[in-house]
Amino acid sequence: MPFTAKSGKFNASIKTVTVGTGDKAITLGGENVLPFYTFDAPIENAPKVGIEITDFGMENELECVKKYYEGCTTLADIAKRAASFEGVDFLCFRMEGGDPNGANKSTEELMAALKEVAEAVDCPLVVAGSKNAERDAELLSKAAEAVQGKNAIILAAREENYKTVGAAAGLAYNQIVGAESSVDINLAKQLNVLLTQLGVNASSIAMNVGTAAAGYGYEYVASTMQRVKAAALSQNDTQLQMPIITPVASEVWGVKEAVTTEADMPEWGDQERRGVDMEVQTAAADLACGSNAVILKHPTSIATISKMIKELV
Repeated sequence: MPFTAKSGKFNASIKTVTVGTGDKAITLGGENVLPFYTFDAPIENAPKVGIEITDFGMENELECVKKYYEGCTTLADIAKRAASFEGVDFLCFRMEGGDPNGANKSTEELMAALKEVAEAVDCPLVVAGSKNAERDAELLSKAAEAVQGKNAIILAAREENYKTVGAAAGLAYNQIVGAESSVDINLAKQLNVLLTQLGVNASSIAMNVGTAAAGYGYEYVASTMQRVKAAALSQNDTQLQMPIITPVASEVWGVKEAVTTEADMPEWGDQERRGVDMEVQTAAADLACGSNAVILKHPTSIATISKMIKELV
């Protein structure tokens, strides 16, 4: 008896969110099948890959990253070089120096840096905060104004600051609000509900449901993303149908397997290869679990993940 496969296409679909403007604008979401299930239905908007730079430029980067930016002397130079690497769909500028427990740079200094980057490139932008919710309420609100007209993702509004960030990004300056929750489907849904109740259009929300480097409690990330996608598609849960964007770089390039030098741990082998392997493995897992966009750092990781996406979609 012949085998007739059952279609895995769902009646529900992930909402589409357009980032950027003009010819280089990208669209996230829109699929009505599980990740990479192109045998069930076409995936019109393939997952996207971004590259992350920070306000520190190359100051805090490892040598295996710095070498790709040789000759760059300004943030504008770094942004242009980053945007030129193979496979880059968008640029993420992280205001790392805004952390009050770190460099605690002034808002004025960070906005000047952001404007320098935004003026240097024409690709879609993601603006990420300092990971300090209280400081980010101010920084991201100002950032939404600074890149007005860019249709950027402001990453991210959290439960502690969603009113301030959501109102500025999603209402006052017509940007896309990144909704960040901590690896919990209920928290992800609750934040989306709060943002839409605030008045932010659902088509202007992208979710960061949390991530971790592969091997660092990653099973919680995988199960959360899979549950979010399952609820969005099979249960038609409209409050979980926003596309997912996942910042991988800031997680991976802080774990010991990625940053420990070969001199300190010779038995671990080449440090650059370890870091790239960790970044590729984490990004590939995020995409397989349902992320619609990943943010990476190393050019080799970006080229590898971009090639993987093209071969699977």
